[in-house]
Amino acid sequence: MNLSTRFTETAREHADKHAYVFMDQQTTYRELDAQITRFAAGLQHLGLQKGDHIALLLGNSPHYIIALYGAFRAGITAIPINPIYTADEISYILNDGDVRVVIALDRVVPVIEKLEDSTYIETYVICETSEDTSWTTSSLAAKFRSFTAFMQQMQHELIQVEAASDDVAIILYTSGTTGKPKGVMLTHNNLYANARDIGAYLDIRSDDRVVTTLPMFHVFCLTVALNAPLIRGGTLLILPQFSPAEVTRIIKEYRATMFAGVPTMFNFLYQYPGATKEDMQSVRLWISGGSSLPVALLRDFEAKYDVKISEGYGLSEASPVTCFNPIDRPNKAGSIGLSISNVENRVVDPDGQEVPVGQVGELIVKGPNVMKGYYKMPDETAATLKDGWLHTGDLARRDEEGYFYIVDRKKEVIIVGGYNVYPREVEEVLYDHAAIAEAAAVGMPDPEQGELVVAYVVKTEDSLTEEAVIAYCREHLAKYKVPRHIVFLDELPKNATGKILRRELQKLT
Repeated sequence: MNLSTRFTETAREHADKHAYVFMDQQTTYRELDAQITRFAAGLQHLGLQKGDHIALLLGNSPHYIIALYGAFRAGITAIPINPIYTADEISYILNDGDVRVVIALDRVVPVIEKLEDSTYIETYVICETSEDTSWTTSSLAAKFRSFTAFMQQMQHELIQVEAASDDVAIILYTSGTTGKPKGVMLTHNNLYANARDIGAYLDIRSDDRVVTTLPMFHVFCLTVALNAPLIRGGTLLILPQFSPAEVTRIIKEYRATMFAGVPTMFNFLYQYPGATKEDMQSVRLWISGGSSLPVALLRDFEAKYDVKISEGYGLSEASPVTCFNPIDRPNKAGSIGLSISNVENRVVDPDGQEVPVGQVGELIVKGPNVMKGYYKMPDETAATLKDGWLHTGDLARRDEEGYFYIVDRKKEVIIVGGYNVYPREVEEVLYDHAAIAEAAAVGMPDPEQGELVVAYVVKTEDSLTEEAVIAYCREHLAKYKVPRHIVFLDELPKNATGKILRRELQKLT
């Protein structure tokens, strides 16, 4: 069983039920299943075969679901990419991921044009999201196919493909401490098992209406707010982007029953003056993930709206969910909950031995959701997967009832609005600047985003300004990775071996 075959079964069981609502337009499971098959056949018609790779430069829309499940149905590996990434970031992923075809938003075309000399993409399928047709006159127009025309003109029969459970279904690029993103290979079984297990654990039902506002290219949304509801016959209420006003409207108008978000979203909804307790009463599942939810915010939100938030934990390498607060009993504030079905979590010492209850150690995970490995990175894979256990790098503790608590995040990672930013990735860009001798990035607390990036820099030219460095970073980094502040120092603190001491800089932030 995999997501594609299970979705086909669901589509038969709920053929005339709404699979999703987008821009207040409703589409049934029967219609969506036909669109997925048509798209899969189209990929085959382009010459793609089982095991080939395509990239999805898409935001939250039906295009994403059709392209993703179309790839699954054709046995093709999908590589989702954040569409706000810069040309440098996209180029690396396309080349490292051996991508042949890209499915992209029309507004991304100006970035795509910058990739031509650094990538080898055969075809771009462009998804029209506005009335602007300037992309049709692009210098790359010969490589472009309209998504709409692609779907309307496709008359070819799908050649049935048997995807093995261990075949790679998706590669998610996640930033690494080396400065180069790592491609997390998730198999068909990884994705299906985690969607199945979290769906059962949270009791997601066919009558659930799920606010899908988390980014679809992110693994949290992929499993919890997309795959799990779809294979259980639920309805996705798709929002192109998060807005507390629009979320409130959608909940009220469609009587939404489930909302999944990161702490930043919960904070904005809590602060939003246009929402009342009565507006939120249809939602029976409030789910938080992506980063730790501040206990004060959890309590304030629950008190204001008279609801219960269930917090969980996951990471890309685990498809992603490993723990969640159960929905059938009171949650524990500050806890990530219990191990979900078929997944085992342990807290161990440096020798891999389980530590006593209450003691801090590294959280390790085992289950059918654990990744196959990192794409083309055998050494990194071996360092992370040991004897069948995924070593998360997160410090945690477990209480006497089996609830887990994250004590500290992975070393040095900065979490901005639920997205991971690794300091080395920012520093690599800064070091490329001709007027910067040394650089180090750390996180500073922020009440809305959780954290923001601050960079400490030693410059070689007195004329270099904070504004100039930030503008330079914007050219090479996604918006959320760009430092909010640049602090110039005469020298950076180092230990005896010359290693920069970020913990000392953190004290200055």
